[in-house]
Amino acid sequence: MLKMMLRPRWVLALLLALGIAAAFALLGQWQLERAVESSVVVERPTEEVRPFAGIAEPDGPTTQAATAQLVEVTGTVVPGDTVIVEGRLNEGVAGFWPVVHLEVTDGTPAGLPVALGWAADEETAREAANAFERSIDPSEPITLVGRFLPSEAPIAPDQEADPFSMQTVAVAQLINIWADYDDRPVYFGYVTAADAPAGLDAIASPPPEQEQQLDWLNVFYALEWAVFAGFAIYLWYRLVRDAVEREREEQDEAAASVASTTAAGPPAGD
Repeated sequence: MLKMMLRPRWVLALLLALGIAAAFALLGQWQLERAVESSVVVERPTEEVRPFAGIAEPDGPTTQAATAQLVEVTGTVVPGDTVIVEGRLNEGVAGFWPVVHLEVTDGTPAGLPVALGWAADEETAREAANAFERSIDPSEPITLVGRFLPSEAPIAPDQEADPFSMQTVAVAQLINIWADYDDRPVYFGYVTAADAPAGLDAIASPPPEQEQQLDWLNVFYALEWAVFAGFAIYLWYRLVRDAVEREREEQDEAAASVASTTAAGPPAGD
């Protein structure tokens, strides 16, 4: 078969197939470049502080457009409903969040958890939370700025741990802890305050990464061109192989014919 491939006509056919494959490859590369150039960056203005009213509605899911949005929210803090959430990372260090119960007044009235800040140990977190509650008038609304995030799933504490300890900001769990909160509306999300009160560090809450959406139709076309390029080489190979098989069949037929003639012997009368 190698000798067949080295014949001039098949060498020329190979050069033609390679040229066609190269053209298809260039078209595929161009199609990929088009896919990258035409990709859409989904930009969300999360870093522009927006009023909380209209961002979310009570008893409903947090939409993707509202997730990680910086908001300004006004409401009254309910004393005694503050919980300490453990195991929260801040710049890679585990610590504690004091999470207060805020009754929203500048949007649809409902409960909203607000994480005030971060502390490295539980005692510091509780002291800071108590100092914060003492510093405010529960009847007077306060305004906070922070990042709005969807509610987290509850995690059951270990058998040896406090059964009332919390490791996530789970609204479904909080409403069972907040006093007298039966059948009242609640936002299924929470806010991480941008400015921490005295005794706490600000919670590290970076903006979400921008999403880039590729033009998958152009990517599909690029793959098609790659398949066509491979098919051009494969077609040349099949043509050469078919030619080799035909020659072998012809040679076998000729050899069989010669053998048959020889076996029959010379014609009678010679």
